[in-house]
Amino acid sequence: MLYSLLRPLLFQMEPERAHHFTLNMIRRLHTLGLSRLIQPNINTTPTTIMGIEFPNRVGLAAGLDKNGEYIDALAALGFGFIEIGTITPRPQAGNPQPRMFRLPQAQAIINRMGFNNHGVEQLVENVKKSHYKGILGINIGKNADTPMEKATEDYLICLRKVYPYASYITANISSPNTKNLRQLQDSTELGGLLSALKEEQKKLAEQHRKYVPIVLKIAPDLNSEQIKAIAELLLHYTFDGVIATNTTVSRDAVQGLKHGDEAGGLSGAPVREASTAVIMQLAEHLKGEVPIIGAGGILSGEHAQQKIAAGASLVQLYSGLIYRGPALVKESIKALNALGTSN
Repeated sequence: MLYSLLRPLLFQMEPERAHHFTLNMIRRLHTLGLSRLIQPNINTTPTTIMGIEFPNRVGLAAGLDKNGEYIDALAALGFGFIEIGTITPRPQAGNPQPRMFRLPQAQAIINRMGFNNHGVEQLVENVKKSHYKGILGINIGKNADTPMEKATEDYLICLRKVYPYASYITANISSPNTKNLRQLQDSTELGGLLSALKEEQKKLAEQHRKYVPIVLKIAPDLNSEQIKAIAELLLHYTFDGVIATNTTVSRDAVQGLKHGDEAGGLSGAPVREASTAVIMQLAEHLKGEVPIIGAGGILSGEHAQQKIAAGASLVQLYSGLIYRGPALVKESIKALNALGTSN
């Protein structure tokens, strides 16, 4: 209710400014003990995935809180898990502004942020200061100026730094906003990355005496052969999970709309069907051996149900929050609770 009143004002602001304004407002309300004004209590049904007990199946996707500065406040919105990042070894400014665009007619967002973040060391410090005791995913990537032949080392640097503080770690190889990053999805390059991550995970598990799952985040713009190849690699390297999907580079659904031709990744309603199709194909190949986290175009509880029906075990929200606000969290949790009951 509060967000529906505020949204017209927020949509008059430049999108990136509105983003920070909203996060600061949520944090202020949380600090004052007024989180209930934006999210009443939610009945939840726990589920265990990747050996982790999630309070509910609805999570926050990476990108909203890149540096882990708002973890406690965002947790008060009722998410079953929160993913922060994408983080890189060194701080970087990202791409020039403006770099985020709303397409209200399509319930969509285009962004070309470019992994803007304060670096992995600062993220770790922010996590240490947080009081959050829930499920925390940390999304890792490579610096824009790191040569592709050295990309794996960037992922390993971040993996080592965040391992003690994460419930699970996501390797993001699917952002369209870092030059050539998506080539890591090619089977020849991906095999090397997955092998290195799993080998390092084994060492870190022994060092820290705890096993932290690693998941892979992939794009919606993959063909059937690529999806099959990725699934085979996930199985071969016994990866812990996969997030389907990131943003799309396709513009078919937004042709002719204002900002529809902006460079970057398109998210929101236009990516829903493509991401769900990837989930279905992954589920067919993975046969339940590697859990899938569904993301992309969830703007209602019914959309969350569709991701689960397609084969996902958990879902994540992001662009839907821009258009629906915190009410989407509660609606999605209730919808998935009902789905679980009916099953």
